[in-house]
Amino acid sequence: MSTTVPTPEQQGRVDALLADVPVLARVGELFAAAGHEIALVGGPVRDALLGRTGNDWDFTTSATPDQVEQVVAGWADALWDVGREFGTIALRKGDDQLEITTYRTDAYEAGSRKPAVAFGRTLSGDLSRRDFAVNAMAVRLPGGEFVDEFGGLADLADRVLRTPVTAQQSFDDDPLRMMRAARFVAQLGFTAAPEVVAAMTAMADRLAIVSAERIRDELDKLVCGADPVAGLRLLVESGLADRMLPELPALRLERDEHHRHKDVYEHSLIVLEQAIALEGRLESGDGPPRPDLVIRLAALLHDIGKPRTRRFQPGGTVTFHHHDVVGAKLTRKRMKALRYSNDVTDAVCRLVELHLRFHGYGSGEWTDAAVRRYVRDAGDQLERLHILTRADCTTRNARKAARLQRTYDELEERIAVLAEAEELGAIRPDLDGNQIMEVLGVPPGREVGAAYQFLLDLRMDRGPLGEEQATEALRAWWAARS
Repeated sequence: MSTTVPTPEQQGRVDALLADVPVLARVGELFAAAGHEIALVGGPVRDALLGRTGNDWDFTTSATPDQVEQVVAGWADALWDVGREFGTIALRKGDDQLEITTYRTDAYEAGSRKPAVAFGRTLSGDLSRRDFAVNAMAVRLPGGEFVDEFGGLADLADRVLRTPVTAQQSFDDDPLRMMRAARFVAQLGFTAAPEVVAAMTAMADRLAIVSAERIRDELDKLVCGADPVAGLRLLVESGLADRMLPELPALRLERDEHHRHKDVYEHSLIVLEQAIALEGRLESGDGPPRPDLVIRLAALLHDIGKPRTRRFQPGGTVTFHHHDVVGAKLTRKRMKALRYSNDVTDAVCRLVELHLRFHGYGSGEWTDAAVRRYVRDAGDQLERLHILTRADCTTRNARKAARLQRTYDELEERIAVLAEAEELGAIRPDLDGNQIMEVLGVPPGREVGAAYQFLLDLRMDRGPLGEEQATEALRAWWAARS
């Protein structure tokens, strides 16, 4: 198969990459001197042609993992062989991270959750088993010869995802590639070719053999991409979401005949986009805001309790009572299934559970005690809750949207005033556990916990009391309790 020739501009970018990153040519020299082939491959080549650079470099080589270790021994600053069974040796040289993988062909065995690895013999064979043609381009080192046997350059120009072999064969070799297609749509702004979408749709059940951890990692990269909505739409339309995030397509509720509730699926995607636009509130430094996984997941999942709680009322109205609480439970269940960490799961679930709390604020009728409880319940997710609550306003009624915006502005101002006066971020009773035991003359136990909760509620209702007033109130409570 002939190799596509890059344009002068594209070749210039490749040449500039080799000139700007000396470690690439040096790796080529080391392997050539040892009699091995090596090439820069995959994402780094694609990104260089797109004008994007980084410091993570992927290589493919004719050398075995043992031979790779022999070549880089004494040159690399650090070495890891945790990927040896997959043919990969990772290393660090200065600020650059390198992964060097033996030519290989991957395929899942029946019923297995891990691909079986077989080493290949040629660069062409290795590239033919890559996920997409735009990732099947390579640069031979140290000479810099560009290799594109599968039309990656043309696909890059068209911003389309095709597979080097048939899509069915590619996805049968590694079903996770179907999710990777959606991820690249979100990250790079590409579209999936019709035959790729057709194969994804026909083979969606094949995703069942992929581990939850690998699926979660791809979902995270998709959600944190530049256009996650495009990637999510592909997951839903292809049927992949039904297998790994079924709560999302379930939001496509049938509209009631009077059209008195929003399209929950479209609403959720809009909320995600609006939350992304507000991510800058989480940054304290200069530069563009970084994607925030927690707020993006919370925005996407905040209404997944609605299908379970939808009720039709006389007159055609529709209610979703307690969908916040139900949604938080569903979110926790799904995130556990996808093996998310407890910290991320807790944060997302808290936001889902609290996303309606602001609507009890009305026109500002909350007492200071209610504002304190809002802050306490949000905890370290308060800023994200501000973002989610604001993003959740998708009404087309300009007057209503402006009113909600003003009301939330007022709530944030009240929080700021109280926070300055009372250190709301660290609300605690006026007496600690040791002081409670000393005042009441009791040992550690349930009584101390009950007394602590009484003082905390008192602190919420009345603000800071000081040690003297808190002691007096505690004694009165204890006397009445006794």
